[in-house]
Amino acid sequence: MKLTFLGTGTSQGIPVIGSTHPVCLSENSKDKRLRVSVLISWDNFNYVIDCGPDFRQQMLRHDISKLDGILFTHEHADHTAGIDDIRPFFFRQGDIPIFGHQRVIDNLSRRFDYIFSDDNRYPGAPAVKVNVVENDHPFQIGNLKAHPVEGFHNRLQVFGYRVGEVAYLTDVKSVDDKEIEKIKGVKVLCVNALRIEPHHSHFNLEEALHFVEKVQPDKAYFTHISHHMGFHDEIEKTLPDNVHLAYDNLIVTID
Repeated sequence: MKLTFLGTGTSQGIPVIGSTHPVCLSENSKDKRLRVSVLISWDNFNYVIDCGPDFRQQMLRHDISKLDGILFTHEHADHTAGIDDIRPFFFRQGDIPIFGHQRVIDNLSRRFDYIFSDDNRYPGAPAVKVNVVENDHPFQIGNLKAHPVEGFHNRLQVFGYRVGEVAYLTDVKSVDDKEIEKIKGVKVLCVNALRIEPHHSHFNLEEALHFVEKVQPDKAYFTHISHHMGFHDEIEKTLPDNVHLAYDNLIVTID
């Protein structure tokens, strides 16, 4: 299995438009972050978790010509706004499977009604095959099972996912112990770490490190990173040996 970090930035990405913050002015490629998304590949399957505004650029950057489905964590724009760019996949493959909480599906159906409606479909519009995700109900993707892991983004419910020995959670501020049991001891944990200072709806660095201690993965990678975290190389030096800041285009192979 291969895990590709398509984007590791927060909702504005890095650099932020018009910002003179030192991290936004950095010339280090690891300090330049598209909106958060990850590609999970194994055998001949490609699934992405979330498709934000940079989805098209991410697919082109990694030469992805086949997409087997999209798993949505929640409905915020930085995780969903790229759904229209599934069109080339749809033209080649037909309806693209999507997976998400019923609330997320309803939200997408309102915002992108032309994708979800069968009435008077515009010939150039894509179409999706909807799969509603419920907690404690694993579902099939390719030849593997995906296990939903529930967390909360302040008060908004979000889903993370465990696929094989990979667990991916983003935009979480709290995760119940019952949910943590689903991912304990995974080989690779990916979780959000927004910045150094506390935040009302995201783990900060300290909280993310505490979460890693609870899960006890072989390796952990932090994502959904703001420019307020600081320079990638400087923060990386402060982390435990098995914990890393993810960066755009990082590829992790899992046996």
